Amino acid sequence: MPRIYLPVKNRVDHTITITGEKAHYLISVLRCRKGDEIIIFDGSGHCYKTRIVGIERKGVLAEVSEQFPCGNEPGVRITLVLGLLKGEKMDMVIQKATELGVHEIIPVVNERSQIRETRKISRWRKIAEEASRQSGRSIVPEVREAVQFIDLLKGRGARVQGQGFLFYEGEGTKLSEAVASLPPRPSSLFIMVGPEGGFTQEEITLAQAQGAILATLGKRVLRAETAALAALSIVQFQFGGMD
Repeated sequence: MPRIYLPVKNRVDHTITITGEKAHYLISVLRCRKGDEIIIFDGSGHCYKTRIVGIERKGVLAEVSEQFPCGNEPGVRITLVLGLLKGEKMDMVIQKATELGVHEIIPVVNERSQIRETRKISRWRKIAEEASRQSGRSIVPEVREAVQFIDLLKGRGARVQGQGFLFYEGEGTKLSEAVASLPPRPSSLFIMVGPEGGFTQEEITLAQAQGAILATLGKRVLRAETAALAALSIVQFQFGGMD
């Protein structure tokens, strides 16, 4: 059954009006017709089973037949702090990280970043929304505006909550040992992965001072995009997010 994302504010009584790109997707891409059933998730953990009762030039009218909770989110809220990557690498990481259950993505500019600014936040948010729809998630991860990594660590603007790991190819605690040092089911975690050039020693020192655990993914040097997805997959598995 097709799934689309609509914020809860789009619900009116027992009917939902779908307009814009999402209406176009239903009509022109999926070829939905009157009487077809679709699932709508609102991004706050609620899903609605609906039936299309009208298709007009301005949109699609769907009638709610059932409301139910979408209980398929990982128990640990994971924030991915990722150095800006070149080309389409960020697109890929945001898509796959969403599929793997990340709750929040914070793009950052590091000292060794080859990309110093971006105008792709809107694009990345659409990628996250589509990946959430495709993977059957009940929320859409928030992709925040890009910030300076140092500003993030010093609490200027966006913040990271809870405990977490900074992954570094040069040294660090084995991930199994790092995980063992945390509570069995923490409520939130952050994962920090640098850009193509990696972290500077100053960034590592400051992150450790803010509580980040310096961890390694093994002896092989991974590309930044590989490291981000490997780290997220392993952490999710360790804390039950892949059950």
